[in-house]
Amino acid sequence: MVEFKAGAGLEGSGGTILAVPVFGDRTWGPGAEAATGAIGASVEARLDRADFSGKLGQVAVLSAQAGAPFEAYAFVGLGDEADTETVRQAAGWLARAVSRIDHVSTTLHMVDVEGAAKAFAEGFLLALYRFDKYRSEPQPAKTETLSFVGENGDDAKAAADAAVPAVIGTMLTRDLINEPANGKSPETLAGVAAAVAGEHSLRIRVYEPGEFAAERFGALAGVAAGAHNPARMVELWYEPEEPKAFLALVGKGIVFDSGGLSLKPAASMEEMKTDMSGAAVVFGAIQSIAALGLPIKVLGITPITENMPGGNATRPGDVLIPRNGTSIEVLNTDAEGRLVLADGLSLAAEQEPDLIVDIATLTGACHVALGDKIAGLWSNDQDAAERVLKASARTGERLWQMPLPADYRKAMDSDIADIKNISGGKYGGAIHAALFLAEYVGENPWVHLDIAGPARWTEEEHYQRKGGSGFGVRTLVALAEDMSA
Repeated sequence: MVEFKAGAGLEGSGGTILAVPVFGDRTWGPGAEAATGAIGASVEARLDRADFSGKLGQVAVLSAQAGAPFEAYAFVGLGDEADTETVRQAAGWLARAVSRIDHVSTTLHMVDVEGAAKAFAEGFLLALYRFDKYRSEPQPAKTETLSFVGENGDDAKAAADAAVPAVIGTMLTRDLINEPANGKSPETLAGVAAAVAGEHSLRIRVYEPGEFAAERFGALAGVAAGAHNPARMVELWYEPEEPKAFLALVGKGIVFDSGGLSLKPAASMEEMKTDMSGAAVVFGAIQSIAALGLPIKVLGITPITENMPGGNATRPGDVLIPRNGTSIEVLNTDAEGRLVLADGLSLAAEQEPDLIVDIATLTGACHVALGDKIAGLWSNDQDAAERVLKASARTGERLWQMPLPADYRKAMDSDIADIKNISGGKYGGAIHAALFLAEYVGENPWVHLDIAGPARWTEEEHYQRKGGSGFGVRTLVALAEDMSA
C-alpha cells in the first residue's frame, strides 16, 4: 500500500515528479504555474503536441529544465468543473501514468472541492490495484509514497489515511470476485470470513449443511442440492460498545452459476464466477467498517453455494420452504440468487435492525435497463432509499431508484405455493425479483441493490480495473458512517 506523506511548501519541495491539476481550456490549478515555470517556454507547445487541454482523463507528463525542483511534471486534467468524483477519476488516470515511479508528489488536494484529498487517495490507490495471482510475470505498481505538497499537507495526509480502510475492503472484494470459481469454494469463502473476523475481533457463525434443516434454510439447501462443494451460511457480527444504529447487510454468494437444470448457454457462464459479488461486498464493507471503528452494530449475512446441475439438483416445479416459511415454487433454477437471499433476508429480519441492505448480481434485466456502470435500487421505505442514495452520491458509485409496484406482485402467484420464483412474463424481471425479496424482510426498512452491471467492470478506465470492481463497498461504508454520525 502506498504511504501518504505531508510534504513541504511548494517552493521548498522537490523530487521525481509533481502532479498538478489543470481545468478545461488549459486553466491552471494550484501549483500548475510553478510547473510551467520549471518546464520553460516550450511548455505550451509541448502540451499542444500532447493534445492536452485539461479535459478529464487527460494526463501529460513533461520533463523539466535542468535544475528544476522536480525531474518531471504531470499535468492532470479535471475538466471544466471539478467535484469529488472528477478528482477521484483524475487521480486514477494519474496513477496509471505514474505507476512505475517510486515517489510521487501532488498539489491536487488543493483543488477547491470538499473532500478532495480523500477522493484523490481513493482514486489513486484503487487505480494501482492488480490481480496478478495467476500470472507467471506479475507487474505490480512500483509507487511507494505520495506526498501532498503545498498548503494543508498535514490535513490532506490525515484525510488520505482515513480513506485507506474502505480502499482495502474494496481490494479484498475485487480479489474475491476475480478469483476463479475453483479457487473459492463455499468452504474457502467461509475461511476468508473467519480471517476477517479474526483480524478485526468480529463474532462469526458458519452454518454447515448438516445444520440447514434445523435452521430452516430450505431455499439455500435447494439451490445447493446439485453442487459437489457443500454450501455455507455465514454470519459476521461487528458489535462495538454503545452503537448508535444497527445495520444488516445481506450478500448473494453464488460462487459459480451454471443455471442449475435450467442450464445457461456456454457463453453466459464465462463470467459467472462474478455471481458471488454481493457476498464479497459484504466481507469488504464489514472489514472496512470495523477497521474504521465506527459506532454502529453491523450484521453481515452471506448465503454461499454453487448452482450446479448435479443428480440431486432442484427441478423446475419443486417447492422450497425458506426460513420465514413463505414457500416457493421453483420454475426456473437459474433464478437462484433470490432463493438464497430469501433465507439470508429472513435471518436478518429476525434481528429487527434499523435497516437491511441486500446487495446482489441478481438480474440480467437490471443490467439491460441500467447498463454496465449503474446499479438499481429498490426499497420499501423512501427515507431508507434516500439515505443510501446520499451515501452513493458521495462515493461516485451510481445508483438509480426503481419502482416497487404492488400490483406487479400477482405475476408471481403460484398455483401450489405462496410464490413462484419467476413472473413468467417477458418484461420487468428486475422489479419482480425485488418484489420477491420483499416477501422475506418483514416490517423492517429495506433496500435492495442489484449490481448485475457494475459488479464487473468491462473496460480499463480511471480508478476502475477491468474485472471485479468492488462496487458497493464504499457506499455501504459511507452509509454506516452516516448512520453512526
